[in-house]
Amino acid sequence: MNEDQQTPRREPASGEPYEIAEGVWWVGCNIEGDEFQCHSYLIEHGDQSVLIDPGAPVSFVETLGKIAKVTPFENIRYFVCHHPDPDITAALPQIDGLLTRSDAFLVSHWRAYSLLKHYELKHLSPFLIEKEGWRLDLNGRVLEFRFTPYAHFPGAFVTYDTQTKTLFSSDLLGGFSGGFQLFAKDLGYFEQIRPFHEHYMPSNEVLRNAISNFSDLELDRIAPQHGSIIERPLIEPILAQLAQLECGLYLMAKQDTDVWRLSLLNRALRELTNAMIGHRDFPEIADTLGPILSRLLPIERVEFFSHVGQRLLHLSPDDHFRGDFVEPPARLAPYFAISQEVWRTHVPTRVVLLEEPDHPEHGPAVLLALCDSHQDDVHAFALFTLSRPLEELEKRVIPLLGELAEPIQVAVERGSIHRVLDFERWEFYERSIRDPLTKFFTRVYMHDTITRLLHIHDRNESALISLVMFDIDRFKSVNDTFGHGVGDSVLRDVSMVVHNSLRSGDIPIRLGGDEIAVFLTGASVLDSLEFARRVRAEVEATTSAEKIRVTLSAGVAERHQGESLNDLLHRADTALYRAKDGGRNQVCKDPHDER
Repeated sequence: MNEDQQTPRREPASGEPYEIAEGVWWVGCNIEGDEFQCHSYLIEHGDQSVLIDPGAPVSFVETLGKIAKVTPFENIRYFVCHHPDPDITAALPQIDGLLTRSDAFLVSHWRAYSLLKHYELKHLSPFLIEKEGWRLDLNGRVLEFRFTPYAHFPGAFVTYDTQTKTLFSSDLLGGFSGGFQLFAKDLGYFEQIRPFHEHYMPSNEVLRNAISNFSDLELDRIAPQHGSIIERPLIEPILAQLAQLECGLYLMAKQDTDVWRLSLLNRALRELTNAMIGHRDFPEIADTLGPILSRLLPIERVEFFSHVGQRLLHLSPDDHFRGDFVEPPARLAPYFAISQEVWRTHVPTRVVLLEEPDHPEHGPAVLLALCDSHQDDVHAFALFTLSRPLEELEKRVIPLLGELAEPIQVAVERGSIHRVLDFERWEFYERSIRDPLTKFFTRVYMHDTITRLLHIHDRNESALISLVMFDIDRFKSVNDTFGHGVGDSVLRDVSMVVHNSLRSGDIPIRLGGDEIAVFLTGASVLDSLEFARRVRAEVEATTSAEKIRVTLSAGVAERHQGESLNDLLHRADTALYRAKDGGRNQVCKDPHDER
């Protein structure tokens, strides 16, 4: 059987006991409208019968009636109380008054009995499981007890019927129920287990320890005190999920004690933490945050703002959270000026609902301040844009978002550092491959990039590459006559003319001094000649800022397949010197290019 499927079980008829296993009966009570249903179970074994978690006066009359339909009440010798809470023990004085036998026992742990003795029971003697070897022999039918401390009571335990392989798990595996349902139908039952355990159990460590203490048992069913009975196909997958559950929900409660809201928040915290562990890159973490938070609020957009030095980094889905530096949005600018001390004093949750009726174009949003303990000011914000105005109940979730601030702050800080490092690496790379005067690429870049283009041309003859080499005529005399400052200005002016003539795929290189090489991709020698002549004519027609007339010579060569970069450079350089020797201010092509 598929583990997420379950053979439907008939629900018990009103007022009737229900046999859940051979000789094991559900004798609890369905209290209408109560999401915290309490179950009692009867192990029918002649005059050695056992009542598990007897109940309270509100339900015990019905429980008595169901017991009578299975076996006389006087056949019950043992009354097991897994903990001292009144929902299972408040009926003990009533039971004590009904007992006619002198050998009846109250089965519990000493820690529970230290409280239960205050009922002053006269006919129920204590059977302390830790003193009896953690087992009870019913004249051949053995019950085993397993210690599950602090789940939820210090002396908590569970009971295992070895004959039917039924585990009476007390509060463990219990759940809130929307309506009475004795048997869990599918794995969806875990969503009833989740909030119950998150707020009822103190920690995941306690929960995992409890589960491990009965994990060696072969189980056909688990019968909890609350919720629904879990049968074999569902036991393993539900226990696996339960072992991962973070508990102690009220530790994050502040003023809010709504279990369902806190459960959603707890789940969001866990998933966010897992995302941070599982993903190194901030964009991947940010992508998971939207779906996580949308279970809490109607969030349609998530973005972040982080101060890096004097600049503001904006991380948004528009560029897949890669980040870019921006000016502070007018809507948020006032909040950046507020110190952490003011936030702590006036907005301790660090969460603000932005509702601006005068600016409907903004729409409602939630602003979460991300504080760094090492800085005085709030250095970052998370902005959650809402798809609609919040209802009153939804507004109660907003303060809880402050619990998410720390992991989000860590993620944003980490993402900001990585992005700034990316910027710095890019700036360093740009400085290494860009000539600061002309803004053209350097020889280092030429060798890396052009070599790849040559390989492409070798595989595809239509991927043409042509080279134009420019040289400013009599540039040395400009430097000698007017100084290097004027020479630099002339070179910048000429470079601008070349730059304005480039196509998007063309690659300009400053080879050194006043020599400029332009690699034209997809261009024949004729295309390159036209480009070179156009640049030469524009330079001649342009007077430099220093009122100096400047001319340009150029050499053109089209690359042949298999030709090395050095050979191509040599042919273009030879054509350039032919232009120089021919009187300057002209363009020549390599004679080997026939076209």
